[in-house]
Amino acid sequence: MTDVLKVKDLTMKFDSKVIFQNLNFELKKGSMTALLGPNGTGKTTLINILMKLLIPTSGTFEFAKGVKLGYVPQFRNIEADYPLSIRAFVSLNTPLIKTKKIKERVTSELKETHLLSIQNTRMGEASGGQKQRAYLAQALLDKPNMIILDEATASLDPSAKEELMQLIKHLNEEHDITVLFVTHDVPLARKYMNNYLYLNHGTITQGKMSEFEGDYE
Repeated sequence: MTDVLKVKDLTMKFDSKVIFQNLNFELKKGSMTALLGPNGTGKTTLINILMKLLIPTSGTFEFAKGVKLGYVPQFRNIEADYPLSIRAFVSLNTPLIKTKKIKERVTSELKETHLLSIQNTRMGEASGGQKQRAYLAQALLDKPNMIILDEATASLDPSAKEELMQLIKHLNEEHDITVLFVTHDVPLARKYMNNYLYLNHGTITQGKMSEFEGDYE
């Protein structure tokens, strides 16, 4: 497998505080990797650097040519009176003028994320799992070949977590989408991810998820 991402000697400091230093790792095309580590170790900072929202203090990272990132955030509370339907919410990532092709694309992603039958349900009335799948459908509209799940299963009930991760597994197997899953849920990572990155004490280790020995909340 070819590398989809190469990180070399990546260091991040805020003033005099070192968040992490000299991180080195690669992600393979089509891989499923969990980014693990206790709170405050820099996982979010690392993701923000990879998404070019932060500039590292030193070091480099490079995505392979043609990589297109999709991003699914942690569950965000949407008020019960939020007026948009699931379909309208997913369509927020599309141009204002909805051509037939765009409408078909939205329909396709609603179907893939198991939301088509409830597309007219208001987002405010949707369950946590349904809302999270709507965020995933939004991300898929841009046809990414790599998805970052940033604590995307946090706050979901067990069945909603399983449904979301089954979807991610399907996207990986059927569309060869590379997955980077930021999570504290080690059992869930063991079940669905093949590899891990463990960020702690300013350094990172990498290996097979089946061989990960740590456990934390």
